[in-house]
Amino acid sequence: MPVDLNSKIAIVTGGTKGIGYAIAESLAKSGASVFVCGRNERDVKNAIENLSGSGNAAGSVCDVRNEDDVTAMLRSCVEAFGGVDILINNAGIGYFGKTVEELSGDEFRQTLETNLFGVFYACHHAIPLMKTRGGGYIINISSLAGQNAHARMAAYNASKFGLNGFSEALMQEVRHDGIKVSYICPGSVNTDFGGDTAGPEKAWQLQPGDIAEAVIDLLSFDRRALPSKIEIRPSAPPKS
Repeated sequence: MPVDLNSKIAIVTGGTKGIGYAIAESLAKSGASVFVCGRNERDVKNAIENLSGSGNAAGSVCDVRNEDDVTAMLRSCVEAFGGVDILINNAGIGYFGKTVEELSGDEFRQTLETNLFGVFYACHHAIPLMKTRGGGYIINISSLAGQNAHARMAAYNASKFGLNGFSEALMQEVRHDGIKVSYICPGSVNTDFGGDTAGPEKAWQLQPGDIAEAVIDLLSFDRRALPSKIEIRPSAPPKS
């Protein structure tokens, strides 16, 4: 039976395309009021317009690397809908194909600031808002690269390994405040993330909707149950 989120207010960072948009769309179709953010104003406007066909949607431009941007985004959500019940930390970047020697300090910094610091900022400022509403749910979109290291992915690995540890510590901190924390570790997803190109030739990969389905499944569990980590991977990748 589909989960009913009619009374819930959800934020999706990086919610204008790819995995983030698929999650936002599923939340809207499940009845939630959805607030999306992204770095590109046109992408944000397009996402809001498209989501409005499925439900109640709003959004703002936000670079999660900037704590002031994150606090302003949260204020905008509260002004639009009245609070925050669900936080999906999806915004992320990745530089792939470069060794540590080749990777610039700026690229390494951007990766950590987006994939890890941005999650901290959003959680740090959203938790008090959730407490005023009696609880909430934080879902962090991580990666199987957060537990399996690969050459030429050091910055991304570092950010996602850190995100997994952060998520597990946070889960223990806020569980008695009625706030659940889970993290999802997808494998290869058919999107344009990290310079990749989505296309039918990669149909074996996960689709953004698969990750969205996992989010909705998490939100459908009884309050007593907490699946704190989900690993999801393509069921039949190409044989090596």
